[in-house]
Amino acid sequence: MKYVLGAQCVKCGREYDAVPDLTTCSCGGILDIVYDYAAIRRDVSPRDLEDCRDYSMWRYRPFLPVEADSAPTPLRVGWSPLYPAPRLARALGLKALYLKDDGQNPTASLKDRASALAVVKAREAGADTIACSSTGNAASSLAGNAAAAGLSTYIFVPSRAPKGKVAQLRIFGSTVISVDGSYEDTFALSKAAIDRWGWYNRNAAVNPYLSEGKKTVTLEILEQLGWRTPDYIALSVGDGCTIAGAWKGLKDLYAAGFIERLPRLISVQAQGCCPLNRAIQTGTPWTPMAENTLADSIAVGVPRNPDKALNAIRESDGIAVNVSDDEILAAMRLLGRTQGVFGEPAGVTGTAGVKKALELGLISPDSTGVSIVTGNGLKDVQNGIRAAGEPMLVRPELDALLDAFASHGIAP
Repeated sequence: MKYVLGAQCVKCGREYDAVPDLTTCSCGGILDIVYDYAAIRRDVSPRDLEDCRDYSMWRYRPFLPVEADSAPTPLRVGWSPLYPAPRLARALGLKALYLKDDGQNPTASLKDRASALAVVKAREAGADTIACSSTGNAASSLAGNAAAAGLSTYIFVPSRAPKGKVAQLRIFGSTVISVDGSYEDTFALSKAAIDRWGWYNRNAAVNPYLSEGKKTVTLEILEQLGWRTPDYIALSVGDGCTIAGAWKGLKDLYAAGFIERLPRLISVQAQGCCPLNRAIQTGTPWTPMAENTLADSIAVGVPRNPDKALNAIRESDGIAVNVSDDEILAAMRLLGRTQGVFGEPAGVTGTAGVKKALELGLISPDSTGVSIVTGNGLKDVQNGIRAAGEPMLVRPELDALLDAFASHGIAP
């Protein structure tokens, strides 16, 4: 790995060699992958990417901790569209807004970025089986990417995981363990099983390489913006791994000279499960919370990556915003009706947070922002219907249609 210097604990500072099966520090802290930014700056520039025809996350190999001869995963992960969202921006009262639709990844979520890197690192480690715990998206992304690469998977999910995500797991051939308990219970059981059978660990809060995959979302955003830094990037937050990865990508670009300034992050959590944002808002250490939100992908009462996540919010002079389930459902409708993007509840939570931040006066209407849609709405059709409502049911007669239109106030 030409530009990788090693790994360092974010808690105690202890350094490690960047071997493929890295997990956590002996002190229990999470590791960060460290790069030789001077060498990247010397050898790589934005101009090099102009000639790159690999429109996937692997176009950023100088910023990724993989061996030079490691093959990428078979599925095309990354380079999801960044849409200008003028109608949504007007509805919110913001100068300019872009939507990064990561629901267009192979298994329909941002988590494909982490899982693709996990599959490559598992191959480098000589493993044939990967395991993880997940509220749903990390699980389905691992199952799909591993299946394409010919690896076996064991997946642990809470029994509340949406059926669409569980269906993906089964279709991809995973051994699925539905745990009758919380996400914390699910994580603990996966850890015990991984320790017992020695499977490659894809859990993002344990494996430091996973954030390196997730960071490619912000590498793409800045490239797609022509290396012009927006004022804010908003995203939903659960266990903290995604916001930590997003910030790592931004810092990498800044250290390598690709961008001249860093944006502020908007960390958005559900009111019913916001342990990280609560810590930011109160200035106190984080404490566990109940997992009381319909946004299953961010329903994490005991976040497994709190240090990196809290560092990301604080270092970016970020904003912590909590939104209700009703505000999340409203954001699902708003994205669909203004921009034609269908996001799952956690996927649109970032946009709900932008709206809330504007209403609270936390960001200026003259700002430019990016909202990351982290997952596709077809993963949770039940809440999609809850947000949009059931369709009209009519008899196959014109008079019945006219009566239905009248009762719904529709005048074609």
